[in-house]
Amino acid sequence: MSIMVFSRQPKLVLVMTTVLAVAGLMGGCGFPLPAGESARSEGATFDYPLEGRPERIAIDQNDFEAKHVGHTADGGQFFLTTPSEPGNRSFVALYLFDRDGRFVEAKIDLFAEETYQRRLKELDRATFDRIVVEPFQVERFNQTFGLITDEPEASDEIWWVTAEPGDYMAFSPPWDLGEYDT
Repeated sequence: MSIMVFSRQPKLVLVMTTVLAVAGLMGGCGFPLPAGESARSEGATFDYPLEGRPERIAIDQNDFEAKHVGHTADGGQFFLTTPSEPGNRSFVALYLFDRDGRFVEAKIDLFAEETYQRRLKELDRATFDRIVVEPFQVERFNQTFGLITDEPEASDEIWWVTAEPGDYMAFSPPWDLGEYDT
């Protein structure tokens, strides 16, 4: 009798492992929240496709390239950053968006720490937090600046949005994730 019970334990272990794995998947363990849920947790809505050509991308505030992203006192959104040409000039770029994430204006200067601090001070009572903004591009200093969409060239490739110049932040679907590659 003990031999029969012992021989069935591996099956029991397999069944229990499978049940736990399925329960974990159904509970959402290890998976991002669905777009609507993660957006609601941040007070934004994602009522657009999360794959394919992006209409909006989320950028979470952090201590690195997205240190100064957030909301202005009037509810608009901003991204203050320092793009640079590889091996050449650096810039201070303040990108402004309306409360719905539509691009409004770009203030771009050659880099100087004083200029960066002045732009930061112009934001006055800003909060540093997650933003949801549309890709855009502008031409200044004979360079293309912005959050620029890069369409896939083959069916097995994906869309990207890169911060330019310098390709120093690269976003990929799902667009509500808020994270990027460097």
